[in-house]
Parts: sequence; C-alpha cells; structure tokens
Amino acid sequence: MAVRDLVPWIRRSRVPVTRIENTNPLVAFHQEMNRLFDDFWRDFNGESFGWSSSFDFPRVEMSETDKEFKVEAELPGMDEDDVELLVSDDVLTIRGEKKSEREDKGRRVSERFYGRFERQIPLPIDVDQDKVSASFKKGVLTVTLPKTAEASDKVKRIPIKRD
Repeated sequence: MAVRDLVPWIRRSRVPVTRIENTNPLVAFHQEMNRLFDDFWRDFNGESFGWSSSFDFPRVEMSETDKEFKVEAELPGMDEDDVELLVSDDVLTIRGEKKSEREDKGRRVSERFYGRFERQIPLPIDVDQDKVSASFKKGVLTVTLPKTAEASDKVKRIPIKRD
C-alpha cells in the first residue's frame, strides 16, 4: 500500500506534467515548483493559494459606462434578506451570512459554503450615493452606482494627432 493511499490529502496532480523544451531551465524549475505548491495547497480545501483572488466571495463582475458603474455578485442559494450593502468612502461593501438549511446529522460530506462573508470593492470613480440601486434575481445581486457629475467631468478625451 502506498503512502498516498493512507493520507487523504496526498493525491496525484490534476494537472498533467508537461515538459517545456527550449526554455531556460531555471524558468522551467520555477514553473514546476509553483505547480507542486499549488497542487499541495489545493488538496487541503479545494482551492489554490496562487496569486489569484480565489478566496474572494462573492464572485463579482464589474462594468462601467459613461454614466454608471455596475457590480454583479453571485450569491447562490441566498435571498435579498441575507445580504447587506454599504457604500462609504468610495468602497462598496457586500456582506451577509449563508446558513445551512439542515443540521449536520447524517451529513458525510459538505463542500458548500456556509457562514458570514464580507467583500469590499474599491470604487474607481465617485458615485452618487443617493442614487445607488440594487436588485436581486436568481441568486445574482446587481448594484448600479451612478457616477457623479464631477466624476463624469474628470474624464477628458485627448485627440491623437498624426505626424
């Protein structure tokens, strides 16, 4: 019996090992070490400790037009009553709590997220806090943050001249 059969968090890598030919050996070594560490930490909680924002919850999409800034957050299995929104000092705060709908009796495995969360999103523009609106549909929270007149005026298009 192999050691990896006895210890549950040691598993084979999910990422196939690829050999990179014609590259600097130090770069290849660095990439391989990163892959090994990512695989090691991924086995503890299903996520990687890479430089990505893999621990940010809720997951968001942000978009901007001339008039507004929009944030859409995925909050599966939650209702609008479970979420609180705050805007202050050019930061949008989304916080809440997801509670389990049943007790832990008989539960063998749970990979779902439960508990309190808070996500602070710095806003790149000045928003009119009195006109911020939010809607919640099918587990997606949409926050619309209208820009202030000053924020719209701060943008100036610079023409490019041909030489």
